[in-house]
Amino acid sequence: MKWFGGSAPGGRYAVPAGARFIWDDPPLWTVGPTSQRLVRTVAVHGARLAVFGPCSASDDDLISALASPDLSDFAGAWAGAHTIVRARGDGVLDVISDAAGACPVYTVRIAGGVVWGSSSRALAGLAGGRVDIGWLAEYLLDVQRDVCPRSAWAGVNLVPAGHQMVLRDSRVERLSPWWTVRRRSYGEAAASLRGALVEGVRARATGVPISVDVAGMDSSTLAVLSALEGPVMGMTVHPKGAAEGGDVAYAQALTQELSTMRHVLFPLGERHLPLSEAETELPATDEPAPSSITWARCSAQLRAINHAYAFCHLTGDGGDTLFQPPPTYLSDLASSGRWGRLVADAQAWALLRRVSPWGLVQAAARGNRFALAGGGGQRPAWVTTAVPDRLPQPAVECMPDAALLAEVRYVARSAHTEQQLAESLGVELHNPYLDGRVIDAVMSVSPRERCSASRYKPLLASAVGPLLPQAVRHRRTKGVFVGEFHRGMRVNLHRVLGLAEGRLAALGLVLPGPLRAAVHAAALGAETAWPALLPTLNAEMWLAAVDRAPAIEWHETRNGSSG
Repeated sequence: MKWFGGSAPGGRYAVPAGARFIWDDPPLWTVGPTSQRLVRTVAVHGARLAVFGPCSASDDDLISALASPDLSDFAGAWAGAHTIVRARGDGVLDVISDAAGACPVYTVRIAGGVVWGSSSRALAGLAGGRVDIGWLAEYLLDVQRDVCPRSAWAGVNLVPAGHQMVLRDSRVERLSPWWTVRRRSYGEAAASLRGALVEGVRARATGVPISVDVAGMDSSTLAVLSALEGPVMGMTVHPKGAAEGGDVAYAQALTQELSTMRHVLFPLGERHLPLSEAETELPATDEPAPSSITWARCSAQLRAINHAYAFCHLTGDGGDTLFQPPPTYLSDLASSGRWGRLVADAQAWALLRRVSPWGLVQAAARGNRFALAGGGGQRPAWVTTAVPDRLPQPAVECMPDAALLAEVRYVARSAHTEQQLAESLGVELHNPYLDGRVIDAVMSVSPRERCSASRYKPLLASAVGPLLPQAVRHRRTKGVFVGEFHRGMRVNLHRVLGLAEGRLAALGLVLPGPLRAAVHAAALGAETAWPALLPTLNAEMWLAAVDRAPAIEWHETRNGSSG
């Protein structure tokens, strides 16, 4: 596992086995094989700065940031997804978390000091290595629930995204937000988004073999931007025996436009069905990874990417969340008394969803983000009463900006677990749509301009549409694999039923009977509450992977000076 971390100046600190020091006072280190292009450092007159992750900054930019009194000014200017660390030389350490949360940072207290790092599971070795059952219970009810500062591990805290952590004298002296939503005009936001994507892809793709998923508009955009930097391999997954139409046809249309892209197909057979046994055991991650239940497919695709010598792989994850969010802005219209616009927009969304518009109007009036998102919010029948009902959400969480940001930060943090899975098979996985500058550009648009019932992903189309072939630019759908989940349940029914009586049941968090009933219904093809069922199965598989994984070893703590 690749990760990085360090300790607060002036106290005691611990060092994980296999650590390689970047500097030692206060200690900063990496663990695992690290690409030089993803760990950049500068030092001037005793002050030092390190950037972990893809970053568009030049060497001169890093030197300027090192001398700046306000490091956060630079954090918002650089494209990519990264964590910035600065040792000032006066006993103070600054750690800047990215705005989206795609590069999570965690802390744990030890006797006489604070250790921080990019892996909560690794830091848990300093706090007893126990899963936080309360966090897990919240996860079963609502994966997007903001439980910060808690993490999936007891005693390990998550540094909020978009915050600056200042460490001094063996403690966290200050934790303050450096990023906030600021409005732009639609045209300014589209231009900002285009720049963030171009520079973010360039920061990853320059000088390395690159591959990209090629399916819908999101991934096709990344393929086009990658091809501007050099040769790229585009990969499209499709059901075995169906190598025409759908995603494949759009990918082939894109290939005809890009002379530097080589297109390959990855057929999905029965052994790739969701919940199938994979050739490679599911690795342990910081928290449940969304791809746990599709690990048979994902691991096979990652191996194919690795065998093709594609060093770096880009995905379109996060694109749907950002560019076609649910119409939570309807609650804004209700709260501001714009009833005519509310009714008109509710009718348009109802026609698209094939539901009654009055249900959307009621949901908007009540600020019910679950109903506006198209479902969810109900307590699953299999979750026990030992799991407390959700606490009332603050009113701000029902507002469009807060709702989108909550979903983005869950998607970004879970994407980090997907990167940990990919690393286990030698692939460097990146998600440019979850870069801080991309999030900043999207969030700067007013909620009612972000989505549309009549135009597919309007902001992305405005930003990069001219770069895409007409067929891709005007596409309004993408490949759907819901039927594969029903089939996977049916083919692997015995294995999935075993998950219903596993570790979650032993912890008293789920009732095996109702969970087994839900699994049986899904296997029969009944309408299924996937947003509730899949996280439960992911959590069960994650607990099993955690139990299999060896504990992270740490060296004895010792005194550090306040360098």
